[in-house]
Amino acid sequence: MSSTTSGQSTVVRTVILTAAAMIAFAANSLLCRMALGQELIDAASFTSIRITSGAVTLGLIVLLRGNWKIPTANWASVAALFCYMVCFSFAYLSLSAGTGALLLFGAVQLTMFVTALRHGERFSFLSWAGLCAAFSGLVYLVAPGVTAPDPLGAALMAVAGIAWGAYSLIGRSATQPLAATLSNFLFSVPLTVALSAVFIANAEVSAAGVLLASASGALASGLGYAIWYAALPGLTAGRAATVQLSVPVIAAIGGIVLLSEQPGLRLIIASGLTIGGIWIVLAQRSRRVAVKSGRAGE
Repeated sequence: MSSTTSGQSTVVRTVILTAAAMIAFAANSLLCRMALGQELIDAASFTSIRITSGAVTLGLIVLLRGNWKIPTANWASVAALFCYMVCFSFAYLSLSAGTGALLLFGAVQLTMFVTALRHGERFSFLSWAGLCAAFSGLVYLVAPGVTAPDPLGAALMAVAGIAWGAYSLIGRSATQPLAATLSNFLFSVPLTVALSAVFIANAEVSAAGVLLASASGALASGLGYAIWYAALPGLTAGRAATVQLSVPVIAAIGGIVLLSEQPGLRLIIASGLTIGGIWIVLAQRSRRVAVKSGRAGE
């Protein structure tokens, strides 16, 4: 096989894996909203089943790869993962799939940008403009009004996004990200027992609800992360961040097609501001990295 053919096959593989991972991540919003919106299961049980089934799937994948050693617990990562999972589920008691995905994604990216600023990264004028646009989009989305999302649900999803942003930042140094993710899921399982015990009085479980929660954990989360980590070697950091712009869009489209949700003008405008603003920041950061790399090679 020629180097050109090999390179083309690698690109095709990366595109397919990346698309599959983005669909899986968006599916979490759809599966959670489908289960909770139809009251097929309570939020605590959904979270517990999602984490447990995700741990089982990740464990099988890691074992099949011949890795029998599980990393020790990173309790900061475990806490961030568990916080994200819990707030995500309870937020979807009242939010639509598209609104929840946009709030989550926006909060994640803003957390990453704020952290970069705190560590001394300098933003260009366009980056600041993009950051302001993204923040304005989220503020507009949750601003009081007839079509505003439920305040508690919006707040919970914002916390979920901050927690996921923190989880991503903590995990950047992991040398074996899939094994580390398995460890975080495994050590979160006991916390799900406590969560279920706290909300035992509100427990409501059906076969359909269990199936949706299991699909969220095993397929959209566990398998989704494995696919994403397989795609990452073929992506630059900038492209990896940029392709995630598609997740709230996929979730919104899925909500319309599968859940008969109506996006509304507020969500459309907020999505344009938030996703467009984040794209500007990511594009500027990628450009700056490319310029630095070019100078380094001179």
